[in-house]
Amino acid sequence: MDGHSAHASLAGDVPLLEMRSVSKRYDGRGRALSEVSLKVAPGELVAVIGSSGAGKSTLLRCVNKLIDCTEGEILFEGRDIARARGRELRHARRRIAMIFQHYNLVYRATAIENVLQGRLGYKSAVAGMLGRYSEDEKRRAFEALDRVGMAPFAYKRADQLSGGQKQRVGIARALLQEPALMLADEPIASLDPKSSRTVMELLRWIATELRVGCLVNLHQVDFALEFSDRVVALKAGEVVFDGAPDRLTSATIAEIYGEAEPRGAVGPTESAESVEAAAAPCRNAGSCPVEAVLEAGVA
Repeated sequence: MDGHSAHASLAGDVPLLEMRSVSKRYDGRGRALSEVSLKVAPGELVAVIGSSGAGKSTLLRCVNKLIDCTEGEILFEGRDIARARGRELRHARRRIAMIFQHYNLVYRATAIENVLQGRLGYKSAVAGMLGRYSEDEKRRAFEALDRVGMAPFAYKRADQLSGGQKQRVGIARALLQEPALMLADEPIASLDPKSSRTVMELLRWIATELRVGCLVNLHQVDFALEFSDRVVALKAGEVVFDGAPDRLTSATIAEIYGEAEPRGAVGPTESAESVEAAAAPCRNAGSCPVEAVLEAGVA
């Protein structure tokens, strides 16, 4: 799959998600986010990179209101969900799916039962607690599992699946929500190299073919370069880069991760192709932390 194939057609799209000067303060701990502004278009995959503690997870949790932002606007499909409450918030959350680093599956339940939970936002509390699903919902759950290559494991318990398989079940569950926006918080951080690539290819497919906007937190710079239409970098809660992957130079990566200008860097005119070339060996070994890229003299 071509990670940048959709980029040219996205520029003119009306934003699906727009964050305007969003800040998040925790009492006595300063700002986790500071006036963050970004946009995600339908069908666009935006990778968010940055060091641990830069604010990446806080950003995603503000979008789906797992936590409240302190200031700013978060417009989803034209409505400010930062101020949404009650039914309006429930309706918005139906359209915003979440994929977690640690899967958030019910391990004693089967894969198909976990996927069906993607319909809970459309059901009453009683129907959800009793696990009442229509035949059409069950058929669509199987289709979602099939799309991610997990149909043969539909009746296997989640605790019997590998990490990569669990994450694919999580993606199938998200698909069953029929989302307009998919949030993924470090979806490949716990996975081996092959599973990581499979998950990123699925997210790329979801963006390109289903026209779902994807906002994905990543530590792996090489995957961000390969699969995203745009890269947003956070440092100490602030956006320090927002642009196409081919604009992400070695000097910029060094700034994002707080490193001194690396040996062998050719300066701000250097293209992302050289960063990609240095990251390629890391891909064979698994995740590509920025230290490995810096060591190669490129980032």
